[in-house]
Amino acid sequence: MRRRLLALILGLSMMTGCGAKRDAQGAAPEADPSRETSAGVELAEAIQAFTLLRRLDDAWRDRDCAAVGRLTTWAEHALGGRACEATRNGRPAPARKSYTEAEFYLPGTAGTDRWFVALAREPDPAYFLFVHEGGEWRLGAGPIPIRGEVREPTEGAVPTDDPAMGVRARLVPQRYLTYLTDPAGVSGVTFPKDDPVRGLFDELVRRPQKVRPDRLTADVRLLVGPQRALRLPDGGALVIHALEIEYRQRSRSGRSSLAHPIYGKADLRGFTGRARAAELTGTEIALVATEIAGTGARLTTAGLRRGLATLTAS
Repeated sequence: MRRRLLALILGLSMMTGCGAKRDAQGAAPEADPSRETSAGVELAEAIQAFTLLRRLDDAWRDRDCAAVGRLTTWAEHALGGRACEATRNGRPAPARKSYTEAEFYLPGTAGTDRWFVALAREPDPAYFLFVHEGGEWRLGAGPIPIRGEVREPTEGAVPTDDPAMGVRARLVPQRYLTYLTDPAGVSGVTFPKDDPVRGLFDELVRRPQKVRPDRLTADVRLLVGPQRALRLPDGGALVIHALEIEYRQRSRSGRSSLAHPIYGKADLRGFTGRARAAELTGTEIALVATEIAGTGARLTTAGLRRGLATLTAS
């Protein structure tokens, strides 16, 4: 059975330095390679990878988009490309927090996809997904703020070929896609009453009415990537995945600009250099952490974060 690997990062800050938790004598505890290595990922390696958040914060602050690109992959890379370039045109950079008290969950599976999940407890609980790519550790997703009770993975990764939970984990992104693209509700996919994805669903349904006389359409897609799922104590799983939401807004015939643009002036000017537009196409990325119940078909959104990745205008 995989043990949870815990390391408290004291004083870690995206603006300052960091260090491992020390024992009573002030020396950092040594890792036992036989117990703290999983799929080639060692605990010490994960702790060091977590410090790239500070470098990433520096890159955003300096508008160093090349560095942002080097330090990110998958969903965060999509959120750091054009969005970083937009900060050079006056769009504010994403707000950054100093995350501490990190716990590391190393998957117990072999393979070429090397990754781990970090759970930072302070200042607010959040998940981070780190991926080893091109010989370097990069941030794949995070922070994903956690809502409600924090569930701690305990037994490593869910194998993709697991005939039970592995299959259920693989289907999680598709079930979100089905739910969000089924306004009639005939698919049978449901979420708890207060689940954040229900708010996203309501937005997709109601937003076109709110921007009239403009015309607004939306397309939801999966952000493709390898399965990254960790076991939960009750036999369930925690799945990290992402969605793309593309909005297309057009002004009413005869108008030269949108009446109710869904994105603000800072976004429009930062991404496009324009103050007004007759048509907008914006792509958002939704980072999702989903809990699968050990029994039954229940899905719960443990955390969700959205960001604007691209915006074009004409």
